Amino acid sequence: MSSSKKAVVLLSGGLDSTTTLAIAKSKGFDCYALSFDYGQKQKSELNAAANIATQFDAKEHRIMKISLSDIGGSALTDDAIAVPDFVQSDEIPVTYVPARNTIFLSYALAWAEVLDCQDIFIGVNALDYSGYPDCRQAYIDAFETMANLATKQSVEGHKTTIHTPLIQLNKAQIIQQGLSLEVDYSKTTTCYQANEQGEACGVCDACEYRKLGFIEAGIDDPTRYQN
Repeated sequence: MSSSKKAVVLLSGGLDSTTTLAIAKSKGFDCYALSFDYGQKQKSELNAAANIATQFDAKEHRIMKISLSDIGGSALTDDAIAVPDFVQSDEIPVTYVPARNTIFLSYALAWAEVLDCQDIFIGVNALDYSGYPDCRQAYIDAFETMANLATKQSVEGHKTTIHTPLIQLNKAQIIQQGLSLEVDYSKTTTCYQANEQGEACGVCDACEYRKLGFIEAGIDDPTRYQN
């Protein structure tokens, strides 16, 4: 693949999105990293994203400022809703942010069109996740169909592809793949309520899935915890 092939990569600064960036780069894409300051309670993930984008030589890293906190309805954006400790449940948790991936992918699609780019990478996962409806393959397929009806470049014959390289991997497999691509997971921030230094709480859904991933991969957990 030519190194001039462009991709927009959604980059939160967490384990999954960092691995996705590493995969896109390994496939020969020139990566344009896109992060969001969307009103989330903890912002240390944005510092992690900036450092990771630099580490993997992203052609550009943009942080889009939007305000999903004005909508609320999620423990990640609404001060009236606390981030819960991990509890095994079949219900969609309060950490779900309404329509977040749809909004993020729409920004990615718009930037991709400006860049004359037909490839978008997102680190959604349908196995080790909290049951979010916008992490499923059916959702990604539907968004890709919509994207190819919605843009100037698509109607001119340049089809957009939404890449989901992690969607059928468990956390241990994601970690193993990332390590093979020289991802330093100590630099990533996954926690829903990390402090300003990026130290994780160790008890939220995101922390629990991450911890179990390192255990199942047989890898020492490099995460910096608050306690």
